[in-house]
Amino acid sequence: MPVRVQAEDFDSGAEIAALRRGQPQVGAVASFVGTVRQGAGAAGQGDPVKAMTLEHYPGMTEQALSDICAAAAARWGIIDTLVIHRVGHLLAGEQIVLVAVTASHRGEAFAACEFIIDYLKTRAPFWKKEHSAQGERWVEARASDDDAVARWRADEGPSGQTPKAP
Repeated sequence: MPVRVQAEDFDSGAEIAALRRGQPQVGAVASFVGTVRQGAGAAGQGDPVKAMTLEHYPGMTEQALSDICAAAAARWGIIDTLVIHRVGHLLAGEQIVLVAVTASHRGEAFAACEFIIDYLKTRAPFWKKEHSAQGERWVEARASDDDAVARWRADEGPSGQTPKAP
């Protein structure tokens, strides 16, 4: 279950191909690519975002991402996961994150992928600063992200038991 935090961009097609390679039991791949969105910013205020700076806590961040992937694997019995998260200064339109999940069936792959990105948004130690013509502002936690995670806690896992969250 590879996890990488890096400044460099990534090729999602090549990364997914490498994740699948040599695993004929893979029947489904679900992926998510997040990008720096040019818009009114996370708070819906101000000038359009031109760039974003992402900071992290080395070591702690990778462990948090690994724990999230392990929780998804335990819950859905997926084959493998990959998370690549970029840090540093990124321009609007650039890729921030790739989450890819391989599984035997699509349902598990889709659910695990969504679970990982929902938990990543709320549990991984990243800090985001938006840059616009008006200046800079730190991105605050959003209630909608917490709501997304709360629904996973309310769901039952495949064994009928409430899953352990990271």
